[in-house]
Amino acid sequence: MPIVAQSTETTDWVSRFADEVIEESERRAPGKPVVVASGLSPSGPIHLGNLREVMTPHLVADEIRRRGREVRHLISWDDYDRYRKVPAGVPGVDESWAEHIGKPLTSVPAPKGSSYPNWAEHFKAAMVEALAQLGVEFDGISQTEQYTSGAYREQILHAMRHRHDIDAILAQYRTKKAPKKQQQKAVDEAELEAEEGSGAASEDDGSSGSAGYFPYKPYCGGCGKDLTTVTSYDDDTTELSYTCTACGFAETVRLSEFDRGKLVWKVDWPMRWAYEGVIFEPSGVDHSSPGSSFQVGGQIVPIFGGEQPIGPMYAFVGISGMAKMSSSRGGVPTPSDALKIMEPQLLRWLYARRKPNQSFKIAFDQEIQRLYDEWDKLAAKVADGSALPADVAAYTRAVGTAAGELPKTPRPLPYRTLASVADITAGHADQALRILSELDPEQPLASLDEARPRYDRAEAWINTYVPADQRTIVREEPDAELLKSLDEASRQSVRLLLDGLADHWSLDGLTHLVYGVPKVQAGFSADATPKELPPEIKTAQRTFFALLYHLLVGRDTGPRLPTLLLAVGQERVRTLLGE
Repeated sequence: MPIVAQSTETTDWVSRFADEVIEESERRAPGKPVVVASGLSPSGPIHLGNLREVMTPHLVADEIRRRGREVRHLISWDDYDRYRKVPAGVPGVDESWAEHIGKPLTSVPAPKGSSYPNWAEHFKAAMVEALAQLGVEFDGISQTEQYTSGAYREQILHAMRHRHDIDAILAQYRTKKAPKKQQQKAVDEAELEAEEGSGAASEDDGSSGSAGYFPYKPYCGGCGKDLTTVTSYDDDTTELSYTCTACGFAETVRLSEFDRGKLVWKVDWPMRWAYEGVIFEPSGVDHSSPGSSFQVGGQIVPIFGGEQPIGPMYAFVGISGMAKMSSSRGGVPTPSDALKIMEPQLLRWLYARRKPNQSFKIAFDQEIQRLYDEWDKLAAKVADGSALPADVAAYTRAVGTAAGELPKTPRPLPYRTLASVADITAGHADQALRILSELDPEQPLASLDEARPRYDRAEAWINTYVPADQRTIVREEPDAELLKSLDEASRQSVRLLLDGLADHWSLDGLTHLVYGVPKVQAGFSADATPKELPPEIKTAQRTFFALLYHLLVGRDTGPRLPTLLLAVGQERVRTLLGE
């Protein structure tokens, strides 16, 4: 794959960040692989907003790879975080899971029926599979493994020795009131219910108690929860005593040998920046406000001998009417959900074409058809050389990575056409192939596989997200009463259509025919352009279309008429139109 762009005035946001990251990496760690990072908490379904946490560094890392440099994209699985609450709407989960609140995510049972050993692995698996489809190359790091193996032992002891310095930094923000959030626009009920981020941004920072401040929280040896209070700590012996407020358990351990606990979030994150040598990591809005994790982390990371990564604040991703999503809330669409109804290239493009600080929405409704139309138009412009440089860059990043192009549909027919065909044929592959092969008689589709996987995505969208009352059911018998009531002009329009069917039996031909009938009736040529026609022709066309929909499917709207006619078949069309 070629280098997409260099740093010029017309370059895209990915290339600009790549320039900055390479320069910063050479300053901090010359000659070493560039390190970019993401963090994901498998506290519930990992949603499409979380995907921006991965796609932003992925796209930058991929651009660096295209330039021939070695780069590591770390994904930290925050699976040693506490289980905060039972997410709503998750299959196989009920209120009994509340008894596990406070335990590490890897110590919580997976939902009923899951094949995975614990809660974290269950929700990680779907994301890992989605990232593979999206072509995201990464090194996964389990924080459970890191903490329980003792990998961070020296960092933990170091944090405890410098707890007064850490406490002084955090104290600057504890008494400050967070600035009131400005309401930018009206929100719907779903947006009001959605929460920002995974919740880690608001975790306890280990605030000072009667025994002083401690940036470390043990998981209880009795009940396994983090509802513990450190009561004393000795720097020389590393002896730490704690009690559990949940079950009353108490013990004294040597922190130099103890691996059942973790640093509080606002200390844990900067510790990892230093430990991994992270150069670039984006952060969500909930981590970027004054006094929040990213800002405070920048002041704490020097204690561990590191520097704060560079990286943008990224905006939330919306779904239809929902502008914000919460990973701890069930029922919010995930990358896996999106990849069932759209190809990986389209999903990559949605993240690549917008700067991280720009919000956007991913369509699970009718808007997906318009998005696909826009994508196909861009592909055509790239092919003929008329696309703008930044659009070419976003397209190139969408269709592949430094490792090569992603698998694609051999014959990418219009998504809205495929959706209409899938709707009308209701799962009958042979009928779908018949219709699709008639779209372009000069280049007939030989196999449905030529239209896959796009056809499968369109079929999944129809079956999953289109309401039953919007599905298309072709009439079994002609509407005799409606046919009998037609006036002479309506009868003539139907006759003109029937007379032209045989000679126009293709997608383009039928398009010309159905739009041409009202023109001919009004005394114009079927080839007349809109500029050559009076405004009332559009009204006549809409009336004619509504009549055909009523005669064919019993409604005044439906799939595009040319596609519908092909789907119904010439013989059945003639029958339903009263011939």
